Formats: sequence, structure tokens, C-alpha cells
Amino acid sequence: MDKILYILLGVAVGVVIGRFLLRNLLKKQEIAAQNKVKKILKDAENNAEILRKNKLLEAKEKFLQMKSEHESEVNAKNNTLNQRENTIKQKEQSINSKLENVSRKEQELDNTKKTLEKQIEVSIKKQEEVDALKNQHVQQLEAIAGLSAEDAKNQLVDSLREEARSKAMIQIKDIVDEAKLTASKEAKKVVIQTIQRTATESAIENTVSIFNIENDEIKGRVIGREGRNIRALEAATGIEIIVDDTPEAIILSGFDPVRREIARLALHRLVTDGRIHPARIEEVVAKTKKQIEDEIVEIGERTVIDLGIHGLHPELIRMVGRMRYRSSYGQNLLQHSREVANFCATMAAELGLNVKLAKRAGLLHDIGKVPDDNPELPHAILGMQLAEKYKEHPDVCNAIGAHHDEIEMTSMISPIIQACDAISGARPGARREVVESYIRRLKELESLALSYPGVEKTFAIQAGRELRVVVESERISDAAAEILATDISNRIQTEMIYPGQIKVTVIRETRSVSYAK
Repeated sequence: MDKILYILLGVAVGVVIGRFLLRNLLKKQEIAAQNKVKKILKDAENNAEILRKNKLLEAKEKFLQMKSEHESEVNAKNNTLNQRENTIKQKEQSINSKLENVSRKEQELDNTKKTLEKQIEVSIKKQEEVDALKNQHVQQLEAIAGLSAEDAKNQLVDSLREEARSKAMIQIKDIVDEAKLTASKEAKKVVIQTIQRTATESAIENTVSIFNIENDEIKGRVIGREGRNIRALEAATGIEIIVDDTPEAIILSGFDPVRREIARLALHRLVTDGRIHPARIEEVVAKTKKQIEDEIVEIGERTVIDLGIHGLHPELIRMVGRMRYRSSYGQNLLQHSREVANFCATMAAELGLNVKLAKRAGLLHDIGKVPDDNPELPHAILGMQLAEKYKEHPDVCNAIGAHHDEIEMTSMISPIIQACDAISGARPGARREVVESYIRRLKELESLALSYPGVEKTFAIQAGRELRVVVESERISDAAAEILATDISNRIQTEMIYPGQIKVTVIRETRSVSYAK
């Protein structure tokens, strides 16, 4: 029993001691936690103070930087203003000096004029004295020789004529002897030069097509309500449609024969079908363009087959087909080229030259008139470059480039092409450059407007007095269209030479399309 009591007493004492120790341990932990919290708070305060100081420094630096940039900008503007002031002052000084120079030169010109007038008076007096001495000397010679001046001249002329005749006969004999030594080559040259000298010339250029109609009622349908049909047709083809009092006829005017043909065929389809409205017009014009392109290739292939020319590049065949829709001073260009090819073949056969090369060069000699690019080059040079590009024979290339004497002739075929071209085309040199420069000016006018971004199509109409520019509505706004018209007109004024004035019309059309299913 006592033993149990001791055990219980020991347990109670242990519990009391344990609670005391536990209380002391918890108190120490509480004190340590409070110290740790105080330390954390102190560190946070220190970090906040450091961060505040850093932000303040950054704000000051940014302010100083902005201030420095502002001062630099102000200084730059001041420098610019000073430079402009100096430039203006220099220009004023230059103008003043030029005015002084002009005044001084006017004074010098006046003095020079007076001096020249005096010299002219002196020269007239001296000339009169020389004439008097000359007449006196002639009279003395007539008295000594016993002949008048007229008789002496006649005798001298007769003597010189006989001497020239004898020398000419000697020279002719020398030429004939030399020709016998080189008969074949010299004979060819003489024949070719003779043909060149005997070629004749005449021609007319045409830039309009006539579309015949059954009755004048069709004119109203072509024009449409408030002219919308004719405007749509002109915008789609780039050809000016003239509907006037001419009975049973509509005039199509434009410098590009392919465009005129497209407009003529499209108008024929529309009149035949009877449905004439803007949407139908655009559809028919697109189909007609595709038909013309296919027909051009077919015409080119048929032409080379008829002439027996083989191995021609497909692009050159297409260009030959395009000749069908070009006129050269009133003569169809394809018919002219076919005639030249046949003439060249005949002449080459007579002279013993390569018939195939001559016929090939004759067909391609005006190929430079067909492409729309490089309008600043002469058509002979452009045709030669195209032939070189598509691997034609060097003799053919030289004949094309030399048929208007732009380059030197290096083969016997070249003068044959030149002579046959003159025989068939008969184009007068005085008018050739006028028409070609007119076509070149219209193409340059269209190319100038087409160089601007957002421009879709350009058409020069009314003989170059009006330029219509069709723009993409998604890229060009109404305000931008006004600016574009002004920019194009200003550029035309500064870069081109033209008679009268040119009206620039920018056309912007917005369409909304939806389909009901």
C-alpha cells in the first residue's frame, strides 16, 4: 500500500515538474517568435525605404532624360530654322548677284551691238571697194585676152566637161575590170543597192473602227439609262464609244487595235443577244478577250505553216498573230510581213542566198511593233532583242535590227529585208516618227498612271486628251482618289510633253455581291 502511495506521489511530482518545464519552453518559444517578427518587420521597413529611394532616383533620371531630349529637340529645330534663314539669305544674295550680272550683260550686249553695227558699215564699204576693183580687173583681162567674161566661162566649161568625161570613162573601165574579178559578190551588192534605190513610198494610219447596226434604235440600248451601258463598255475595253448622228453606225476610237477589235466583237455579241446591262457587258468583254487571245495564237500558227517556217518559238508565234490587229500606216501589219517574207524568199533565191533565213527574217522584221513594253526603243531594235531572246539565227537578228539603219548591216540578208520592206510597206520617212511618237506618248501616259499602287487599269482616250484610271476600291478611298488624280496630273505636267491639256479621271467603284442559296 505504501509502495503504491509512493508511486502515485512520484507521478504527481513528475507531472508538476513536467508542466513547469513545458511552460518555460513555451515561453521561450513565444519570446523567440516575437523577436523574429520584430526582425522581419524591421527588414521590411528597410527594404521599403530602399525601394522608395530607388523609385525616386529613377523618376529623377527619367525627368532629366526627358528634359535633355526636349532641349535637344528644341536645339535641333532652332538649328533647322537658322539653316533655313541662312539658305534664304544665300538665295537672296545669289538672286541679287544674278540681277547684277544680267544688268551688266545687257550693258555689254548694247555695247557689242553698237560695235557690230560699226563693223558692218565698214565691211559694206570694203565690199563695195572690192567689187569695184574686181570689175576693173575683169575689164582689163577682157581687153588683154580679146574675149568677154561669158565667152571665157563657156570655153572653160567645155574644157572641163571633156576632161570629166574622159576621166569618168577611165573610172568606169576600172570598175568593170574590178567587177570581173569579183563578179559574184559585187553583182549581188549592185542588184541589192539598185532595188533599194527604186523602192516607192506612200501610206495612211487608221485609229477608228466602224460598227454597223441595223437601225438607230439600237443606239439608245447601247447608251443605256443615263449612259450607264456605254460607260461600262468604255471602262471594260478602254475604247471611246462615239454614238452620234451617223446613220446606222457606231464609231469605236482608240490607238490600240486589239482593244478596238475586242470592243467591236463584244458590241456585236451584245447587240445580237439583246441583253445589254453593265454586268452582262463585263461578262461578254471578258469572254471576248479570251477568244481574241486564242485567235491570235491560231492566226500565228496558221501563218508560219503557210509560209513553211519551222521551229519558231511559241511566244514569237503569238506575236505574229498579234500583227493581225495592228496596222502600219494604213496597211495590215500581218499582211505586210507576209508580203515581205515572200519577197525576201524570191529575192534570196535569185541571188543564191539562204531562202529559209530570208523568209524568216522577212516575217519577223516588224515584230518589235507588237509588244507593249519598252516603248522608248525603236521597233527594229526591240524586235532584234526579242529575236535574240528566243534564240533566232544571228543573221535574222541583224536583219531585223538593221532594216531601218539603227545598227550596221553584217549579212547579205539585211539589205534584202530593207528593200523588201520598202517595196511592200512604202512608208515615208518624214511621217514615220510622227505616228510612232504619238503611239509611244499614249502608252507612256498609261504606264505612268499604272505605276501608282492601287491602280487596276488605265486607258488613254480621245487621242490622248483624257486619261481614265480605274482603281481598286479596297485600297483607294474617295479622298485618296482625289489625291491620286492630282498627283498623276502634276506628274504628267513635269515628266511629259503634250499638246493642249489632259483630263485625268479616277474611277472608283464599290460592289457588294451576295448569293441566295
